[in-house]
Amino acid sequence: MKILLGIFIVVPALEIGAFLLASKAAGVIPTILLIIITGIAGSYLAKKQGLETIRRVQQELSYGRIPGESIIDGACILIGGCLLVSPGFITDILGLFLLLPPLRSLIKPIIKKSLRNAINKGRINIIR
Repeated sequence: MKILLGIFIVVPALEIGAFLLASKAAGVIPTILLIIITGIAGSYLAKKQGLETIRRVQQELSYGRIPGESIIDGACILIGGCLLVSPGFITDILGLFLLLPPLRSLIKPIIKKSLRNAINKGRINIIR
């Protein structure tokens, strides 16, 4: 419940504040253009990274390997693309961290650790 509060109330409030500061510093038109450009760039990056990840998953499956890393990459790309397409500077920064491979490699160990903890605590069930 607290997470939903943060996502639906706190993040938009912070985004509005960032929009106001940016429009005051750079002007309204440049701020709007920046929002549009990040949305277009986010779509392009998500598509490019997503197609590459799908190719990697298919390749790993054809070799008989489980594509664990690629699946985590795919989830990061999906979430990062959604964050970049949604208007806002804070969500854009988070989206870039999930979309760009060098930045994503900094976040993946945290994701893996939280997944392991959730599995160990029984919050995620693995069916074998």
